[in-house]
Amino acid sequence: MAIQNRADTPPSYVVRVLLLLRASLLQLVRHPSHSRRAEAARSGARRALLLTALVALAIAVLMVALDAREIGWMPPRGTAWLWPVKIVTDFGKATYLLWALAAALLALLLITPRLAGWSRGVLLAFGTRVQFIFFAVLVPVLAGEVLKGAIGRGRPFVGGEANAFNFSYWSWNEAYSSLPSGHATAAFALAFAVAALWPQLRGVMIVYALAIAVSRLLLLAHHPSDVVAGALTGVIGAMAVRYWFAARHLAFTIERDGHVAALPGPSFGHLKRVAREALAP
Repeated sequence: MAIQNRADTPPSYVVRVLLLLRASLLQLVRHPSHSRRAEAARSGARRALLLTALVALAIAVLMVALDAREIGWMPPRGTAWLWPVKIVTDFGKATYLLWALAAALLALLLITPRLAGWSRGVLLAFGTRVQFIFFAVLVPVLAGEVLKGAIGRGRPFVGGEANAFNFSYWSWNEAYSSLPSGHATAAFALAFAVAALWPQLRGVMIVYALAIAVSRLLLLAHHPSDVVAGALTGVIGAMAVRYWFAARHLAFTIERDGHVAALPGPSFGHLKRVAREALAP
């Protein structure tokens, strides 16, 4: 009888949290199961190659024709009226974005085990989408850091002059970590990820990403080609993470033509309802 009672006892809250953490991580590394993943891989590869070729051409043109000239047009560093731009640019800082997303994941991890039924399902679905956004930003940001150190392009006016071809390869030095722009990488990755899940927000996210890119130019942190390269790194990296999730039926599905589309998820109204339940005394 005692054994039966022990078996019927529900797991403690801590155990439920650990089980949810385990399940959340395992779903990311399980074997891909979508029957159309090969079509999606081919379609994604074609788009990525075309985008890379076009943007690489644009970067080359910018380096030759505009980079050195553009930084001469910008206001000097320390100009008083640039303080709002410094605030704007922080919204694209990868560290801040990733910590904010990690905090959201932690909150979901702690709240979800307290709920049951429909409310739990809503938070599980939303949590998978936050996971996607987190990795869609993290992966290209890490790739961008490797590229920065390997390419070793000098930031504007490093060396005392506007030289678009000032390189110190494999330097891993802050002064020579201009290409690609880390802020642009993170901002465009975030914009792509959010728009992929919620297409109605695409316009807002494009404006956000462009604002971050322009702020990096105004602050003389990067050349124009740096922010374009960052945008490319962010989008390609986020595309790869989207394919990874779609191949496992996580937040996305793959259509017959290989196009990756977002699965229906919880609405803002659903999340508000669950939040009221979670915060209820």
